[in-house]
Amino acid sequence: MKTLLFVTDLYYEAKGRNYYEEDLFLTSKLREDFQLVICHPEDTETFEKDFDLIVFRNAGPVANFKDKYQAFRNRVVSDHLKTYNSFDGKADMNGKEYLIELTNAHFPVIPTIDTLDSLNKLPDVETYIVKPKDGADSIGMEFVTKDELKEKVDSESKNTLAQPFIDFEYEVSFYFVDHEFQYALYAPDKEKRWELKEYVPTEQDLTFAKRFIEWNNLDWGIQRVDACRNEKGELLLVELEDLNPYLSLLELSAEKRQNFVETMKKSLQKALQA
Repeated sequence: MKTLLFVTDLYYEAKGRNYYEEDLFLTSKLREDFQLVICHPEDTETFEKDFDLIVFRNAGPVANFKDKYQAFRNRVVSDHLKTYNSFDGKADMNGKEYLIELTNAHFPVIPTIDTLDSLNKLPDVETYIVKPKDGADSIGMEFVTKDELKEKVDSESKNTLAQPFIDFEYEVSFYFVDHEFQYALYAPDKEKRWELKEYVPTEQDLTFAKRFIEWNNLDWGIQRVDACRNEKGELLLVELEDLNPYLSLLELSAEKRQNFVETMKKSLQKALQA
């Protein structure tokens, strides 16, 4: 059996989610085909060279251990470490800069800027959202007026993002493994982001989600396309999570959950053979 270093923070307190439940379930299934050891994300350096593949899962926001994460990314390159996901994505694994790139490329994304010189790219609304580029899990997010944007957005450092507040109908997430769609979940009550139900996407929905997966062109791994449906019925990208997306596996039917596990096992084998 090949060996996996399964990286997760079982004790991280995420809003509305229990990381340990999902990862204990997932590791129990992966043990059927792999030898596996669980490791905290800040402790990988001690063990990473002794395993065939490093599986980076529910590690929590990497902004909480930014220096160690960057050092890990550097070792992935210098020591030729095999990781899952592959670290060649262009989205969340590198911060939120990609939201500006997608805005400028006219993708269906919530308009995003990092300098007041680009304020004309945002609609004129009463409320805006500002958040740090390296943020996650709503850390550092604030709701501000247009006048307050001038105090919050530093056009020199460009370390803060600004977006219009979208009065959306609901949020929906599309989950992919190696560019292949697996399932979708949505939050019918927009005040309860993590109370999810299974969602049956339309062809138009899948075309929307696949556009971002194709843009990212990740070699292998799991991605979650988070979107909101606005008042016009259009889907807009909220974020493309390509580092360690929470999977909400325990919210799925037993059949879909097992199908996902089997697909992930095949994907891990692909990563090992690459």
